[in-house]
Amino acid sequence: MAAPRFSIIIPVYNRPNEVNELLESLLHQSFKDFEVIVVEDGSSTPCSAIVDKYAHSLNVKYFIKENSGPGRSRNLGALRAEGQFLIFFDSDCIIPPQYFVEVEKALNDNPADAFGGPDRAHSSFTQVQKAINYSMTSFFTSGGIRGGKERLDKFHPRSFNMGISREVFDKTGGFSQMRFGEDIDLSLRIMKMGFTTRLIHNAFVYHKRRTDFRKFYRQVYNSGIARINLHLLHPGSLKLVHLLPSAFVAGMSLMIIASLFSFYFLLVPIFYSFLVLMHSLIENRSLMVAMLSIPAAWVQLFGYGIGFMHAAWKRLFLKKNEFNAFESNFYK
Repeated sequence: MAAPRFSIIIPVYNRPNEVNELLESLLHQSFKDFEVIVVEDGSSTPCSAIVDKYAHSLNVKYFIKENSGPGRSRNLGALRAEGQFLIFFDSDCIIPPQYFVEVEKALNDNPADAFGGPDRAHSSFTQVQKAINYSMTSFFTSGGIRGGKERLDKFHPRSFNMGISREVFDKTGGFSQMRFGEDIDLSLRIMKMGFTTRLIHNAFVYHKRRTDFRKFYRQVYNSGIARINLHLLHPGSLKLVHLLPSAFVAGMSLMIIASLFSFYFLLVPIFYSFLVLMHSLIENRSLMVAMLSIPAAWVQLFGYGIGFMHAAWKRLFLKKNEFNAFESNFYK
């Protein structure tokens, strides 16, 4: 039997309902030449029953391992994969029916060693999830460079929607032991070895992300820490855009303190919030989502900026070893 064109690898931790939505979306793909590999990363609530539900309608394999993080789980899935290309999805994604058609067309027109696509909010998402999605993809936050367009830097595929050829994955050694930023680390190693990456605009996924602002803060805080760790692993990878959230934290904090002496200093944060509100209202056509986009943007920029500054202080000034924050909750 011929090897499948694509091997879809999904690490999962305590998310059976979301795996159900993801597998259901894969069932409706127009392009069928793929296998699915689900790797259970030490979950206390496994998704084995969900996988069994699709065993007769999808070419799906299921593996269980001790908890060690999504990177190592993806590596285990890759070892069991037979496809020409490995495609990694987060378990909280929903895949549009045309996804693999778009990937196949793009690779045939312009081959690449690794690729990825943007993410969008699905109509079924909660208003908070839609607001967080807006923040993570907006021009008015640092999220604007992360997946929708190639703006300020070369495109680095992210593991929520990331494809890589079997050959290149093997040559790069796959994902490292980093618990945050491991996908960017892999993308940087791919580029350093001279392989090509590509953004496929139409190969988007619906990414649920975090369900509340507390979890969202934890995520972006860790992303700020990861950026310093990546800088030390890959000198030259730190760009001006990565400093913007910290500059935002410093600038807005000064404005708020200064407002104690003059109200006019509050006009800057108020004006920024108004811009986010109006832009999100145009993008989402929902006043509630637009209003929630304001705290989402502030949480993203403050969370990332504070995590970045915390890691910079510990790693660059105090010369501490690799710094992890919420290591035991990296899925949350």
